[in-house]
Amino acid sequence: MKRRLMFPLFWRIFLSIWLAMAITLLISNVATRALMDRERAAIERQVGLRELAFEAIKVREDEGRGAAWRFLKGQGERLELHLILIENDKHDGRLPSSIRERMQSGWHRQRPALIDVTEKYRLVAWPRMDGDGWIDPRFFRVLEMVLAFVLITLACWWIARLVSRPLKHMETTARDIAGGNTELRVSERIAGRRDEVGQLAAAFNAMTEQLCSLLERQKHLLRDISHDLRTPLTRQRIAIELASEGGIDDDLMASILRQNERLEAMTSQILTLYRVTEEGADIPREAVQPVVIINNVLQDAADYAEHQGVDCQLMVRPECRKVSVLGDQGLLQRAFDNIVQNALDHTGPGHAIHIGVDKVDGSLVIAIEDEGPGVAPDMLPHLFEPFYRADKSRGGKGWGLGLAIARDIVSAHDGAIRAENGTSGGLRVTVSLPIFTDIL
Repeated sequence: MKRRLMFPLFWRIFLSIWLAMAITLLISNVATRALMDRERAAIERQVGLRELAFEAIKVREDEGRGAAWRFLKGQGERLELHLILIENDKHDGRLPSSIRERMQSGWHRQRPALIDVTEKYRLVAWPRMDGDGWIDPRFFRVLEMVLAFVLITLACWWIARLVSRPLKHMETTARDIAGGNTELRVSERIAGRRDEVGQLAAAFNAMTEQLCSLLERQKHLLRDISHDLRTPLTRQRIAIELASEGGIDDDLMASILRQNERLEAMTSQILTLYRVTEEGADIPREAVQPVVIINNVLQDAADYAEHQGVDCQLMVRPECRKVSVLGDQGLLQRAFDNIVQNALDHTGPGHAIHIGVDKVDGSLVIAIEDEGPGVAPDMLPHLFEPFYRADKSRGGKGWGLGLAIARDIVSAHDGAIRAENGTSGGLRVTVSLPIFTDIL
């Protein structure tokens, strides 16, 4: 593929600001020059100034330079102009230094109007600063400032848009992809830009494509493994049961059955994880009471808890007994069963697990806390990842799927789940579900 010529973002920003400042200076100078030239031309077009100059020459020749100066001063005040009569041969066509100094002290940029009266004399005219009908020099300074402000503001706006708009688009795309819409990509218009933003967008699209491909393969792998394992496991179980009737050693047969049951349980967990991940918001929903579901979970786990020597303590606030949430009862029971089972597996004999149900800000909060060894703080964020096991602190019997399935089920019910170390030192898993109906 032909390599495109890059135009780095640094040079885009640098040249944009530089050009804005250069154009500002150019336009302000051109505008100022044009306005001053128009004013000078307007002065020169005043036919009466030539006649006034002839009168001033006559006064000078008859009464002297002082009388001519006073005459021009009076006429200048009437016309709101500075008027000075100069001799051409004394200054070689240049303005006298005294006139230049006076002009620079009042308005250094003003170009005076030079009116040739005779071969010997010229009349110099320029506006008074405070005269009506003439442009105040402060106007030009304000004009330059306004032009500079407008052009530099436009340049900064263009630069901010150049950088922020594609980044905002990429942020929105990333959020939508994280929300489950894996078909989205950054638009080709942005990815095709010849700067660092375009390179970032192209790399983002390539990374997203790769990650989505890996996730899709992972989902297919989980689905295929689960489906492929269920049939032989079922047949194996039937064969084991038939073989047990033939007089095979009971201990050996019990061991084989236990391993078969563990494989079947793992397959069931993987299928549940796949189902929740795939279906998400499409799961069937109805009004269910979490307190009833938790009681069912504890009844199912009673024998195991007794065998482990662990006491299960449930505390439900009176106002929470009839509260219902909108969801799938079977999936919610699987989620709470996984959490309770995890707590039972990591609580030693003679200890207890504590289950509390409360209402907080429109949500039903279920907290399940064990009296086990707890989890290292750096491992807490990973507890809900599939196949993750915190072996260093909590040796377990599972495959690291129970809490991952619970997290996906709770998320599918618009709830939240978190894990932290409780006050007793064990692990506390808290589930929050939005309340559907609240019947006291």
